[in-house]
Amino acid sequence: MKTSVPAAEWIEKAMLLSKEDAERVLSRMRKKITRKMEHEKIEPLIAVALQLQLEDEQLAAWRSKVAELRERG
Repeated sequence: MKTSVPAAEWIEKAMLLSKEDAERVLSRMRKKITRKMEHEKIEPLIAVALQLQLEDEQLAAWRSKVAELRERG
């Protein structure tokens, strides 16, 4: 994750989550985001948006790697 400010689309997606779904996302947060939430006092909504953005980036990287492996073998 390169930025501490999520893109607007991720904030919108975070706002659409139910409270239960947002809590589920928060439970998957990495320590870096958790520390930012505690020490820098970022809002839980922003933390959820950051986590969603991070997970999307990781999924895209994984898909790219799988596609590369399938092409080779």
